[in-house]
Order: sequence, then structure tokens, then C-alpha cells
Amino acid sequence: MLYDALTDKFKEECGIFGIFSRCENVSMITYWGLYALQHRGQESAGIAVTDGCVMDIQRGMGLVPDVFKNGVPEMAAHIAIGHVRYSTTGSSLLRNTQPLLVNYSGGQISLAHNGNLTNAHEIRSGLEKEGCVFQTSIDSEVIVNLIARSGKPTVEEKVSDSLTGVHGAYCLVIMTENKLIGVRDPNGFRPLCIGKTGEGWVLASESCALDTVGARFIRDVEPGEMVTIDDTGLSSRHFAAAERRAGCVFEYIYFARPDSIIDGQSVYEARFNMGKTLARESGYKADIVISVPDSGTTAAVGFSRESGIPFAEGLMKNRYIGRTFIQPEQKKRDLGVRLKLNAVASVVKGKSVIMVDDSIVRGTTSGKIVRMLKDAGATKVHMCVSSPPIGYPCYYGIDTSVRKELIAASKLVDEIRRFIGADSLHYLSLEGLHASIPNISGKTLCNACFNCDYPARIPCAEQCSCNKYVFEPTQRH
Repeated sequence: MLYDALTDKFKEECGIFGIFSRCENVSMITYWGLYALQHRGQESAGIAVTDGCVMDIQRGMGLVPDVFKNGVPEMAAHIAIGHVRYSTTGSSLLRNTQPLLVNYSGGQISLAHNGNLTNAHEIRSGLEKEGCVFQTSIDSEVIVNLIARSGKPTVEEKVSDSLTGVHGAYCLVIMTENKLIGVRDPNGFRPLCIGKTGEGWVLASESCALDTVGARFIRDVEPGEMVTIDDTGLSSRHFAAAERRAGCVFEYIYFARPDSIIDGQSVYEARFNMGKTLARESGYKADIVISVPDSGTTAAVGFSRESGIPFAEGLMKNRYIGRTFIQPEQKKRDLGVRLKLNAVASVVKGKSVIMVDDSIVRGTTSGKIVRMLKDAGATKVHMCVSSPPIGYPCYYGIDTSVRKELIAASKLVDEIRRFIGADSLHYLSLEGLHASIPNISGKTLCNACFNCDYPARIPCAEQCSCNKYVFEPTQRH
């Protein structure tokens, strides 16, 4: 489950990267690309390469520099793909690391996946009944099996055929002995972009990775598009269409790096606008504006600019805390938050404070931070959130908590305010959120975690507030 209890945040899904180049060190470029995408996954990392005849792979648990501390694959390769992971489907185990590399009748194939297949269990059960053996517990292996079983003549047709019955979110980079393939699902839930180096082509989850490796941004992969890169260059085909485009709105709120551009929209601009809109909607007045670093900082600066209230660093983040540090005992659970954040007493003492954060999931951490600020001498804490209340689970690569654990599913805004101990609380409206992302229509974003409007088929395990199971796309309640 992609949830960090210490920060009360959803965690990013995964990051994928691929490169085709005859005259560059594709292993090292992939390493640098994964470094740039480290924010999207910190449980494991891997790189697969090919020289046109054979493939090699190196994977491990941990951060990119830890996994490749002894170097990257040394094969003189011309294609490489890479992956950084948080576990969405499947446990956090070495055998579940990606890329996957398999042998089948058509040769070798390696695949890295960002997203979540909502019907993976159903497909896997059917394949197992037909004798398929699975080596991992991740949904990505379902796609590999479907590709290997396809009777279509070309690899592009095999990939397209394999995705016919797949539902949910997926961006893929696929490597054969002589091709690099990129795929984005028909709804476009997750981002994938194309870049150009001097002599090669690059695929990456975010444009910040292109900047890091010195590649020139060309364009985004379109929803339902498959791009193939080989010695002849880049070619494209559309393999599927959806009734509705539905990019994840949380890419702009929290997941993506602020220096990325996704589907033509600057992430930094969107978050800055969210802060400005929060200032207008809330009308709050105070002595200073602070952020919950780092995710709330850009919106807090926007709030400050719009309101004229000075921005100050009222909370300091310990950037040397990793995900695997020893957890505090239950009776000392507040220590976990204090290891990551600390109030700057000289900044907040005697001040009325507006605290900006990107979201509230369960509310436990927000309450601890409010108490921390008041213990440091803040006279009042007004909390502003640069997203609407999260009341519904996500099935498209985030794997949020079950609905009963989302605080906004069971409490009204004023009840949440009392729960976290804030003097006031304002969530950004859905209309204000959409207005803050000016280059993309709100109708082409997935807002299901706010309004239960699921754009693609989801499992029926969760119930909505109306006590009806959700079976069909875009069913409203």
C-alpha cells in the first residue's frame, strides 16, 4: 500500500526510463535518469540492457545509488530500460523488482511498468488455470505472459493484443533485442514523455529526467499510443481509444517533481496557482505563511504572493531520514514526525500562522504538526490544503487506504479541523483546483479520489457512500 504513516501522504507510484542509442553509454544514462525519478519510488531499482543479441539485468532493493554502488551493467549495449518502484500490487520483495526479463518463443523481452491493473487478479487466475507459472506477485508479470502467449506476428502487435483485455493504469517501457517500445494506457492516467539526445531517443515518466540526462523534450506519449524506437527512428500507432481522457490530478498536486512538465502543463505553475487560489478562497489573515516541506512549499509561496502575507520557513525537514530507519515505539509515535520535521520556534513564536500542505489522508500527522507549532509558541494555526478532501480510494497506481481510513470519508471539514487541532481549515475547492491547472481541462483529469467519479473499470471490493458497488466507468454517486 502506497502510504507513508509518518508524513500522512500517498507515495508516488513508480518511475520508468528507456533509451535507444548506438553511440552513448545507455547504462549510465539510464542510471542518471532513474536518479532524477527517485522521488517516484524508493523501494527498489533496476536496469536491463541489450547489445542486440543477449540481455543483461541488474536489480536490487533500495535507492538507486545503493543498488548500483558497484556499477551499472557493463555490456556494450544500445538499448536500456530502468525502473524505480513502490509496491502497488505485490509485496516489497527482491523477486518483485523490475524490469522483468523473460525468454519466450519470440526471443527475449524486458518490461518496466508504472501503474496498476485493476483486473490483474482476474487475468492471472485465468492464466494459472491454463498452466501459466508466475515467478512474482506483481501485476506487470500478467502483461509479460499475455505478450508471450500472443500469436500475432510482430512484437508491436503482440503488445497491442496483450492489452486488449487489460483495465486500469499502465505506462510501459519494453525492450526487445532491437527495439524500445513505449506504451501509455487509453485514459492516460500516468505520464510518459519522449526526448531526443544527440543520436538517441529517450522515454521517461517525467520531463525532469530528460533534463537531467541532457535530452531535448519532444512531446508526451498520447493516451492509447504505442511508440517504437529502432534503427529507423521513431514510429507511432494508436492501439486503443477511451471514452475519456483522465490524467491523475495528483501528479500536479504532489507526485511529480515541480520542474516537470506533464501534458503541456508546468507542475510548478499549477502548484503556485493552487496557493494563490487558496489565498483567495480562504481569505485567511495571519502574520506568516509556512509550508509543510517540501510538498507544500510551492503552494505556500503562491499563497504568500497572492495574500501579501510574508512566507517564512516555520518547519524544517530532516532530509537525511530514509524510508527504512528504525521506527519509534508506539508510545513514542510522535517522535517519528519529529525526526522528519521540527518547528522553528524563533519564526513561529507569538505568531499567527497559515500552514499550507498538499493533502490530508488520515489526519494523524497534520494533528502532530499543529501541536508542534503551538508547542513552539504559535498563537494560532490556520491550515490550508491545496487539494479537495480525499474521500475515495484510488485504484490506478496509488493503492490508497481503504475508504474507512480516509478521514474525509467519515468527517466533515469542521470535524477534521477539531481532530487535527487547527484554529481553522480550508480545502481547495475542486473548481479552484481545476482553475489552477490552466493548460488542462478539468474534464480530462481523474478526480475520483475527490468525487467517486471513476473513469475506468475498478474492483467492486469498495463501497461508496451511497452503499452501491461501483462496476462501470464514470458512474456517479
